[in-house]
Amino acid sequence: MSKPFHIDKDITKAETLPASFYRDSEVFEKLKEAIFYRSWQWIGHENMLNEAANVHPFVLLDGFLTEPMVLTKDSEGHLHCLSNVCTHRGNLVVDQTGKTKKLICGYHGRRFSLNGSFEHMPEFKETRDFPRPCDHLYRFPLRHWGPFLFAGLEPSFDFQQVIDGMNNRVGFLPLEEFKLDISRSKDYFVDAHWALYCDNYLEGFHIPFVHEDLDAVLDYGDYDTVLHPYMNLQIGYSEGSEHVFDLPEGHMDYGKKVAAYYYWVFPNMMFNFYPWGLSINLVQPLGTSRTKVSFLSYVWDASKLDQGAGAILDKVELEDEKVVHGVQKGVRSRFYKAGRFSPTREKGVHHFHSLLANFLNTV
Repeated sequence: MSKPFHIDKDITKAETLPASFYRDSEVFEKLKEAIFYRSWQWIGHENMLNEAANVHPFVLLDGFLTEPMVLTKDSEGHLHCLSNVCTHRGNLVVDQTGKTKKLICGYHGRRFSLNGSFEHMPEFKETRDFPRPCDHLYRFPLRHWGPFLFAGLEPSFDFQQVIDGMNNRVGFLPLEEFKLDISRSKDYFVDAHWALYCDNYLEGFHIPFVHEDLDAVLDYGDYDTVLHPYMNLQIGYSEGSEHVFDLPEGHMDYGKKVAAYYYWVFPNMMFNFYPWGLSINLVQPLGTSRTKVSFLSYVWDASKLDQGAGAILDKVELEDEKVVHGVQKGVRSRFYKAGRFSPTREKGVHHFHSLLANFLNTV
């Protein structure tokens, strides 16, 4: 890149990221080191390991970061997120979920404890200066939000501040009681840059023009965006008194007709709370014009499904995809350079672009 990206802090003066950001394969690759290595990612629900002495291997953002990792629960019930790459010759250590007392590489027998500590290696008695700290499995930072788990490769900020920010409004909800509904969970493949998908999510400006059904249940005039350092919240208020949260007394929004809390967490996670539960959207980059979006639905009150702002999510998704596809085609034009922000409706997009520029310019 010939020059750093710049987003003016004053939204009334700022321009969006240039079209080249979405087209440039070099920039796309730089996003790995500049942003995704330095942020946090969803890795799943703690019930992946219900018992002690269990392991669960997985690949973080397969097709992009493609980082082999393994979640373990030791004999004392403590969870650990470790590299799944043997420190001897790089073989994968764990190949399937299940019970085990030790982590043993099947290539040459190197053994680790369930917390990743090196324990034994055959035929290494004559090796000098061994073992060294680098012979342990790498331990990744792990954070819990209720039953949900997040890991970072080399995160540059503490995820607890994100959790605390979300709990300010949705902390009254019993996340441990939310149950995954596989029938309502689905993967979508979008022929567009992952950041364009996030751009679209981060503003309600398009709702009256793109989502007729959603617009009918939300009060567009009161639609609000609240910014936090590495997260922002869009609050959807209901036109009527039905299909809203029963907020406890003392809640900062008590007395308001809140139909949905839409949380976006930098750089690529969305947590959409409805009276029926939670829809998680995980945006996974695959290429400059290819993105995988995983929808995970956690149901709390099934009697409220298919009502209000949390209804017809599949239809809303397809409407969003159509728009994002159009923008993907548009940013290829040599005559489109950058746009401007609506100060009243695009605070979330401005926030996102500012974070992207800041992270990219510091690597």
